[in-house]
Amino acid sequence: MSDMETGEVTGTKDKDYNVIWFTEVCLSNVLRLETYIKDAERDGDSELAEFFRRAQSESRKGAEQGKAMLRSRLGG
Repeated sequence: MSDMETGEVTGTKDKDYNVIWFTEVCLSNVLRLETYIKDAERDGDSELAEFFRRAQSESRKGAEQGKAMLRSRLGG
């Protein structure tokens, strides 16, 4: 672990990068899950569509929490 990048190369501390990464992944999941929801609806699988909607809602929550964390920590 000691040879992993800790901000010297990128200029971004690991903990900051981690929050940025987490937020981006949550937002990406929201978009991807929209496709999955439409696929399930197209096939008439309302149970699966609802499952993906719940997952999408949780990803949205994670993204909002990540954005709030970034604002407070990075001064925006």
